[in-house]
Amino acid sequence: MRLAGNVIWFVFGGAFTALLWLLGAAVFALSIVGLPLTRAAIEMAKLSAFPFGKDVVHVRELDGKGLTPTTAVTGTVGFVFNVLWLLTFGLALCLSYLVLGVIYCVTIIGIPFGLQCFKLAGISLWPVGRRVVSLELAQAARRHTAEERYARYRGR
Repeated sequence: MRLAGNVIWFVFGGAFTALLWLLGAAVFALSIVGLPLTRAAIEMAKLSAFPFGKDVVHVRELDGKGLTPTTAVTGTVGFVFNVLWLLTFGLALCLSYLVLGVIYCVTIIGIPFGLQCFKLAGISLWPVGRRVVSLELAQAARRHTAEERYARYRGR
């Protein structure tokens, strides 16, 4: 089912939106400073081309690192790059996903595709620090993070 959804998605809009992500990656790759945005845009282009069976998680949910001086600095730098992305390509991508989502949701058959568009619209505003993973890995990472938080809560 995922394969069929991904093929239909790619043909009816996924290729276009993935190209928009890759255009943003190419623009920011021209400068050495924009390389974090380039990586994030390439990750999101993969998701935009074939979104079914994949999800996006924050990198800290995957590596399990808490707040350290290193993660604080990288988080701050990521915030600055996310703002830069938002002001350049983020809003255009978000609007394109929202328009595609509304068009897809007009028909009952298109609702799953519209829901993917709405998920991608939110991600397109703030991509740095996110990783594209399988649904199963995303669920496991979120479950592990929740269990750690619950254990810390119970320990108090």
